[in-house]
Amino acid sequence: MTYKAPVRDLLFSLTEAADFGRLETAFPAADADTTAAVLEAAGSFAADVLAPLNRGGDTVGARLENGKVRAAPGFGDAYKAFAEGGWNGLAAGEAFGGQGLPKALELAVFEMVQASNMAFGLCPMLTLGAIEALTAHGTPRQQALYLPKLVTGEWTGTMNLTEPQSGSDLGGVATRAVADGEDGYRLTGQKIFITWGDHDVADNIVHLVLARLPDAPAGSRGLTLFLAPKILVSDDGVLGAANGVRVGGLEHKLGIHGSPTCTMLFEDAKAEMVGAPNQGLAAMFVMMNAARLQVGVQGVAIAERAYQQALAFSLERKQGRSAWTGASPSRLFDHPDVRRTLMLMKARIEAARGICLSTAVAADLARYATNPVDREAARMREDLLTPIAKAWSTDLGVEAASMGLQIHGGMGFIEETGAAQHYRDARILPIYEGTNGIQAIDLMGRKLAIGKGKAVRDLVAEIFPTASTLKSADDAWLHTIGARLEAGLAAIQSATGWMLERRGHAQPDALAGATPYLKLLGDVVGGWMLAKGALAASRNLADGVGDKDYWRTRIGLARVYSEQILAQAPALSQAVSQGSIDLFRATPESMGA
Repeated sequence: MTYKAPVRDLLFSLTEAADFGRLETAFPAADADTTAAVLEAAGSFAADVLAPLNRGGDTVGARLENGKVRAAPGFGDAYKAFAEGGWNGLAAGEAFGGQGLPKALELAVFEMVQASNMAFGLCPMLTLGAIEALTAHGTPRQQALYLPKLVTGEWTGTMNLTEPQSGSDLGGVATRAVADGEDGYRLTGQKIFITWGDHDVADNIVHLVLARLPDAPAGSRGLTLFLAPKILVSDDGVLGAANGVRVGGLEHKLGIHGSPTCTMLFEDAKAEMVGAPNQGLAAMFVMMNAARLQVGVQGVAIAERAYQQALAFSLERKQGRSAWTGASPSRLFDHPDVRRTLMLMKARIEAARGICLSTAVAADLARYATNPVDREAARMREDLLTPIAKAWSTDLGVEAASMGLQIHGGMGFIEETGAAQHYRDARILPIYEGTNGIQAIDLMGRKLAIGKGKAVRDLVAEIFPTASTLKSADDAWLHTIGARLEAGLAAIQSATGWMLERRGHAQPDALAGATPYLKLLGDVVGGWMLAKGALAASRNLADGVGDKDYWRTRIGLARVYSEQILAQAPALSQAVSQGSIDLFRATPESMGA
């Protein structure tokens, strides 16, 4: 199955849903022509170079040979071309060889990378996080020595958190770090589930590792971040001997077979501290936060890939009689329920794409807006949207891959069609970088605590004018979209008030409602993204600009979403406020243990 880069949709989402134009002052180089040119070139690379390797990555995968990981067929040459094309340094600082473009544009590019070949895309995705962590917390020496190579992609980065006894709760991390008497440290311990922990596609691997100093406090407060390269690096940047880091094994996984998931053994490995002692979680959180947004984009990407394949199959496969024309045999596409499923997939993809790109625009403004008030508002918006972007979009990835498989029918269950791979690849995403339940707790806990709900109130206040404009339109479809969006906002206000009240004195109730609360916010914010697109499409139709069918479909997608998804918002508000009494009363025995 070929991949067609959705450049037109990405440009529309950037400009109309994510308000990319707000970055014009901070990023004058990212004008309309440059943005379009970057996306076109990235789309061609993704479709022509990466997509053809996706199937082989799944069927052959990465291999462990004589203690070394060998990448899937073609991945090495593709990675070399990726690095030489400068794709790794789009948003990195120019001081270290990057192009200084917006994170939002980088994210749009990486959607195409991940859609074309997610197993491949995981490697540079983690390198981007390492770049952000070292930019924020690295010493001048570390930045000068490591960042230029990471930015060019000559070296890659990894994130080493999880251990056999310590998963999402990092307080149990046991990897030890002891001073070596030479201003450095030695690491000893085992890390598991390390994505692209070893490979042969780049000259070196920079491992960022959470470990514990001998006198560290117990729990997560006693973690320190360290940098341990696979190959030791001298002060002048020359590669030397191998470090005490090796692969203990490769995981056999449900999907993403082309991405080597490694057990990493640190055996008296030389390392240097990043940031301050016992402040490792805060330093690593920079990388984790970047990865969470990127994983959200992976959800959009795999949904897009599954949608494209399902659409193509529906146009090729003939079965039954068309309800509209009576033609027999009819294309699957001409059956109303199949077309409804496809439009719902497409609408939710556009919603998730808008959420992720809006989060990235907020991240750019939080760093580069000229006004400190604007920077703080953008930071609050980024913090609020990040767990939604990660969780809501990755749930979509799994659901869209399943819907795409359903459209294929029995042929989708057969591996040769490729539809099953999308489903298998997508399933890790709600687990990666903090499970989606953890994202919901983060939203209900830390994010809702900001100003006692100020971040949510500000978001609702910004969405209301869009709903009002649509409700006042003469067009009945636009009016319906606005009415559904307004009802969704009322549901958010009701659920948020309940959450704020319960999280103070009845935390189990709030925790029980956290996941439906995140879904409610995701559904409504996604509806807002589509609503803004519908308004833009309506203006273009009125002005006679561009492709009329495209604009009509944009409005149709917003209406399908409003009737199929936004209409459920009041019920979701009720699910949020159910409370925890039924959960408390359920014993293991009553549940069948």
